[in-house]
Order: sequence, then C-alpha cells, then structure tokens
Amino acid sequence: MKDNSTQTAAAAGDTTAGGAIFARLKALGVDYVFTNSGTDFPPIIEGLAEAAANGTDLPEAVVIPHEHAALGMAHGYYLISDKAQSVMLHTNVGLSNGATGAINAACEHIPMLLMSGRTPVTEKDRFGARTVPIGWGQEMRDQTALVRESCKWDYELKFPEQIRELLDRASAIANSTPKGPVYLSLPRETLCETINDDLAAAPSMRPVLGAPNPRDIEQAAKWLAEAEHPLVIAQRGAGDEASFAAFADWALEWGIPVSSWWATHLAISTEHPCHIGPNPKKWLEKADVVLVLDCLAPWWPDEHPVNPDAKIINMGPDPIFSRFPVRNFRSDLSIQGESALTIPALVEAMDALPRRPDKIATRRREVSDAADATRSGMRWQAAARNAQGITKEWFSVCLGKALEGRTSSVFSELGTMLGMLKREDHKSWFQEPHSGGLGWSFPAALGAQLADRDRLCVATMGDGSYMFANPAVCHQIAEAMNLPVLIVVLNNEEWGAVRASVTGMYPDGHASRANRMPLTALQPSPDFLKTAEASRAWTRRVTTAAEVPEAIAAAIAAVTEEKRCALLEVRTLRN
Repeated sequence: MKDNSTQTAAAAGDTTAGGAIFARLKALGVDYVFTNSGTDFPPIIEGLAEAAANGTDLPEAVVIPHEHAALGMAHGYYLISDKAQSVMLHTNVGLSNGATGAINAACEHIPMLLMSGRTPVTEKDRFGARTVPIGWGQEMRDQTALVRESCKWDYELKFPEQIRELLDRASAIANSTPKGPVYLSLPRETLCETINDDLAAAPSMRPVLGAPNPRDIEQAAKWLAEAEHPLVIAQRGAGDEASFAAFADWALEWGIPVSSWWATHLAISTEHPCHIGPNPKKWLEKADVVLVLDCLAPWWPDEHPVNPDAKIINMGPDPIFSRFPVRNFRSDLSIQGESALTIPALVEAMDALPRRPDKIATRRREVSDAADATRSGMRWQAAARNAQGITKEWFSVCLGKALEGRTSSVFSELGTMLGMLKREDHKSWFQEPHSGGLGWSFPAALGAQLADRDRLCVATMGDGSYMFANPAVCHQIAEAMNLPVLIVVLNNEEWGAVRASVTGMYPDGHASRANRMPLTALQPSPDFLKTAEASRAWTRRVTTAAEVPEAIAAAIAAVTEEKRCALLEVRTLRN
C-alpha cells in the first residue's frame, strides 16, 4: 500500500497510469486531447511531464477553459479530419458541463473518446486518496448517468493494466457504424499507479464499418430506376468526397430531385441542377419512390403529406435511428451502411439496369427548371427587404458570394441559411445538430480550423447562440492556439427560433399579436465587440444592408491575411 503523502519510486520502465492513457491514445490515432483539468488530474499532469522528459510521443494535450468548448472542438475536428479525438474533463462537474456536447455528438453520429476523472473513493491510507473537501462533495453514486444515454459504451477504469485494452475497445466502438461518443471514468487512485506495457502496440480491436446488404441495394435500385417521380431527401451529407461526387453525378444522370430539408451536412451543391432546395412538400405529394438518405426527420408529418402509394427507402448508418424512442417515419426498405459505401453500391447497381433516356431527359429538364426557379425566388426574396434593414437571408447571399473560390466551411447555428448561402463543395456546410445544444458552432469552427489550418472556417450564429458558446472562452482559445476563424453574430436581440415556434403554432394568438412576445427578448444587447476585443480580435458592427458586402470582405481579409480571429456583429431584422 502506498502512503498518501509520498509516492513510492516506480520501477525502471514503469509509466504513470495517467500518462499511459495519452500514450495509448496516440497509438489509436488521436491527435489532440481537449482537456479541462481539476484536482483529479495530478497523476495525469505528472504523466505528461514524465513523457516529455522521456521524449515519448503523445497527442497534444490542450487546455480548454470550458468543457462545452472542448466537446465542440472535438466535434468540429472530426467533421473536417474524419478522425475521432479525445476529451478529458474534471469529475462530475466537468462532465455535466460537457453533457450538452455529448448529446450533440450522439445525435450526429460523431465519434469521440470522452473521459472524466472520478473523485477518489478512498479517504486515507492510499496514494491518491481524498485531500480537500471537494473530494467528498463531488462523489456521485452514478456519475456516468450524466452522459449514459448519449454514449454507445461506458465503463470505469478499475486497474491500470486495463488501460490498453479498454481504450482499444472504446475506440473501436466509437468508430463503428453507427459512430458516436464513448465514455470512460478515471478514478484518481487508479491513475496514480504505474504500469509497464507496450503502449505503442497496434490496436487489438478494429471498428466495424457497416456495408449494405446487396439484395437490399438491388431492390432499392430497381424501385428507383422504374420510378416515374423519384425523390431523394438528404440531411447528413453524402459520405466522403468520392461518394459526394458520385451522388451528384447519379442525381443528374437519372434526373432525380434532391431536397435538403434541415440539412446539417451538405449532400449536394446548392447550385446543382437537381437540388430543389429545402422544402420537399410539392415533390412528396406525387413521389412514387422516396430515398431518405441519412435523415433523422426527413419531413414535417403534419405539413408534408406523403403519397400513400409511395415506396419509402431509409438508407444510412442507422436508417431507423434506433436510439431515439419515437421516430415513426415509414420505411418499406431499410439499408444500413456508411454513406461512403451505400451510395457507390446504389450507383453501381443502377448502372446495370435498363433506363428510358427520353423519359429521364424530360424529368431532368423539369427538375432543373424547378430548381432554378427555387434558387432565383429565394435569392430575390432575400434582397426584397433590404430597405427595412439586414435580414439573415440577405447576409447569407452576400456571404456565399464572398466565399466563392475559397476552400471554406460554414458552421451555421440559427445563423445563415443554406440555399440563400451558396455552398458547392464537400464539407463546406454544417448546421447545428438537431439535438439543439446551443453554443456549438463557435467551438466547432475552432476544431475545424485546428484540423485544417488552410481552410477558412466561418461560424454564423444568433446572439443567443453566441452567448451560449461561452464567447470569452472561445476567443481565448482562438488567440492561444492561433485559430483565426470568422465569427458572425446575427443579432436580432431575441430568441428568434422561439419566436418562430410560437408564431408557427399560434399564428393568430395573443403572443403573436403582442408588442413584446413573452420570454423571447434578449435586451439590452451586450456589446459583443468588447468581448472579442478582450482577446485582440478584429471586430466590426454592421447596421445597414449596404455595408454588408464590404464588411464581409474586410473580415475575411483580417482572418486570411492578418491571421486574426474576426468578429462581425450584424444587426438584423426580427423574423
């Protein structure tokens, strides 16, 4: 037994368990561990210092001053790199601050290795036992309950010799179809022990990537090839860069309309001849085959009537979204698999089938004409209210023009609008997760910038979302890690999404007719520029529509030429 005040010297070759975790994460391909430390971290910090002294190659451990930002950065890093990262938090209080990020990651199938310390179990006579009052105050009967519903797997590290195998298993499960976060709790006494293990060994367990059943692909191909009025609704992208391109070519070749209803990832260019925009309503009414491509909620059941004779295909990593208690969209054919595998398989299967060129050509012209009309109408509408002030729609159009020709990604959180905003490339658009954990886009953009230093990363959000992001923390991270992202705050001084929800449900109600709708105002508005300026960011406030194009250009120049984080506050009209 080790005394609580004096650590017994480790044997030659032994590694502190706290540091061993990082060495194993490196072997598993983790580049960064986004950390928010606490009193459970001494053995981890000692292990990192020990590794540095020994020249051991580890993932970079970065200090993130708030847990929500740590989860958001891991989320954004994965979106650009396709590599799961790790987050390490402080006992139950740190985990609780990170729980919203875990909910967002679970909803979007984002893999990550989430860990937090566990307050010491022992009160004395063991190295790592409790020392200060929070050791008692932070004890929970079931700490993992804070994130259990959001994690595919969870466990508590019992002994240091488990580190390699448990992390291997955690990584394999996180990266298996459907992907998602996993959680491991780390008792301080266990981290204080030492082990002697081959932490650089190859992973002992590999993830499972779901591929489609060939018979189901053949059936889907036959239905789509024979359909008179096929329709695709895509919400979470079209897989990797190769399948993204193949999907666009396939849609054009067959003349199949593609709707991006509440898209969180870009599946097809907004300028594609078959991209019919965000609203599938008129197409659903007559569709005889509908391919639902990785959509949690592909339409609004009360507002979007579906042709009762249509055949519905759900295809994606988890086509029926089994972790959600209620999701009763019909699925006549369910095809599970990563989109990077299912889409090429479907394209190949349809290539082998007979087709009616004249019929397809006619449909392609009809779809293209409708898509052009939708785009023109949306962008004309965006400019129509300029005399009254700046709208989110108009800003979206202007930002799309400013980003043309640049490798860029927009992370929109109740901010800019796809379609109004021109987006054409793979990984160029991400919207807030459907779980609705606010404060996501700023740290996600930071994580994306970390993954690709040459990419222009833009976070657009409402004023409420900006406040949820812990902006002082995020600006500190941007400066400390040299991550020059562009932040746009579209400030209407209210919870715009709440207002829209109220007016949608009660269009003629008292709240909709009130001069001041209850529980929605965010007034007086803080001076957001001062928050950003505290971390030496470039800032500017815009109040008229005429200023918008030049202001965007100046902000982009600050980011790309001066390499400074930039904040553009845009005073917008209320919806």
